[in-house]
Amino acid sequence: MTFLEEVTRRRTFAIISHPDAGKTTLTEKLLLYGGAIHLAGSVKSRKTQKYAVSDWMEIEKQRGISVTSSVLQFDYDGHRVNILDTPGHQDFSEDTYRTLMAADSAVMLIDVAKGVEAQTKKLFAVCKERGIPIFTFVNKIDHFGRNPFDLMEEIENSLGIRAVPMNWPVGINGEYQGVYDRETNTVELFEKDESHGQKKLASTKGDVHDPAFRELLGEEVHQSLIDDIELLDVAGDAFDLDKVKAGELTPMFFGSAMTNFGVKPFLEKFLELAPMPAPRVAREETVEPTSEDFSAFVFKIQANMNPNHHDRIVFMRICSGKFEKGMNVLHQQSGKTLRLSQPQQFLATERTIVDEAYPGDIIGVFDAGTMGVGDSLCASNHKVTFSDFPVFPPEFFARVTPKDSMKRKQFLKGMTQLAQEGAVQIFEPLYSMDSFVVGAVGMLQFEVLQYRLKHEYGVDLVNNSLPYGVARWIDGEVDVNSLKGMDNAMIVKDNRGRLVVLISNEWQMGWVVERNPDVTFLHTPKIEA
Repeated sequence: MTFLEEVTRRRTFAIISHPDAGKTTLTEKLLLYGGAIHLAGSVKSRKTQKYAVSDWMEIEKQRGISVTSSVLQFDYDGHRVNILDTPGHQDFSEDTYRTLMAADSAVMLIDVAKGVEAQTKKLFAVCKERGIPIFTFVNKIDHFGRNPFDLMEEIENSLGIRAVPMNWPVGINGEYQGVYDRETNTVELFEKDESHGQKKLASTKGDVHDPAFRELLGEEVHQSLIDDIELLDVAGDAFDLDKVKAGELTPMFFGSAMTNFGVKPFLEKFLELAPMPAPRVAREETVEPTSEDFSAFVFKIQANMNPNHHDRIVFMRICSGKFEKGMNVLHQQSGKTLRLSQPQQFLATERTIVDEAYPGDIIGVFDAGTMGVGDSLCASNHKVTFSDFPVFPPEFFARVTPKDSMKRKQFLKGMTQLAQEGAVQIFEPLYSMDSFVVGAVGMLQFEVLQYRLKHEYGVDLVNNSLPYGVARWIDGEVDVNSLKGMDNAMIVKDNRGRLVVLISNEWQMGWVVERNPDVTFLHTPKIEA
């Protein structure tokens, strides 16, 4: 294939939703239909047999939640698909946010019974801000849920985007038998099987007006389907690909990831409509995916995917040019030339070494500690720098020290690695050398920090919560001792040496701002342009 054909057949997307709407399950089922796995294993009643393929960290398997984003790849129908499975839990929204920077489109998963939930709204806002197309998959329709028309209305009212159903559930709520495809006017009925969603689901297809289908469905169900279709055709939005690409209209699909109901029709239609890799804005220029000069940015770092070797893998999204194993690239932030050896692609922990990769692909390379999240890599003869990622202001703080002072070295190493990964934000107190202040967006991040330091670095932590809830970055150079009203505050430095004020609440912060009129306090650090 030519370079251009390789770029055009790439589809890179992230799956977003509220926790427990079924993201990881859907990811697995797409892999099942893509032929990447032959038996899907996240089936609730069979928890003992298998874990979800994309949840690899020990803590994820124990809790049944995704803590990190996984990167999975498979081929389907001539397309090369890269899926980014993100954590839905709001405590890990930062990881999710960074992952969305690497995607060209998003699949929004909605639970048919619960509709649009809080975390979905937050993640949707990020996608909207980036202007990427969003596709909606209404999941769990094997259970009783809301009326599809009500869900369409809710998406519009709470997210401000119109939905256009590409297919429609057939049957009685809670006992749907199949889906109707609006484009081809055909009904696909799924057979019930006993594999609990571990294998692909058999189905029969035919014209909606075929008497055989009317008989199969029963007169009442068939008539109500015909009425729904008429209502959609008259009152619903028409499908418009330009609006979808601009993020103004979301194509809507119905199915159940757990039982594989409607997964294949969704996958095929999605790949047809989803965009190829998009151009990226860098400080110097807009980088076109079809440009032959290599460029990429780091959106995620994962230490210890193999606990026996303290490895550190940097995940990067290729933006332009062809990647070849062992190539030398310029690391813009340090000015060093790096050799990208042993590049890998992943199905969770199953790794394969890649010889080449193209724009849109996600690859992992080993790193000795040079690269950080948000860094740019490019060809030395064509320099490009992608903008820094925004920092989320933490809302919970704790002072952490190693229980055993003899393990100080492992403690420092572990904390530094986890900070580079972006698992938590780490601050250094100005006057104390043997402890760190850790900032997190949610409490669960502290648990993950303790768990990982113990299991990956052998360090038990002493974790003391601090009474702060607000962080403000100080703009520019300031003499710390001249600041007024700091009795109930703490001043620390972030990982780039910038001064940060930690204080208990917004009211007290307002008071500090009044007392120091010459100092500028920022909600988030300035993004270096």
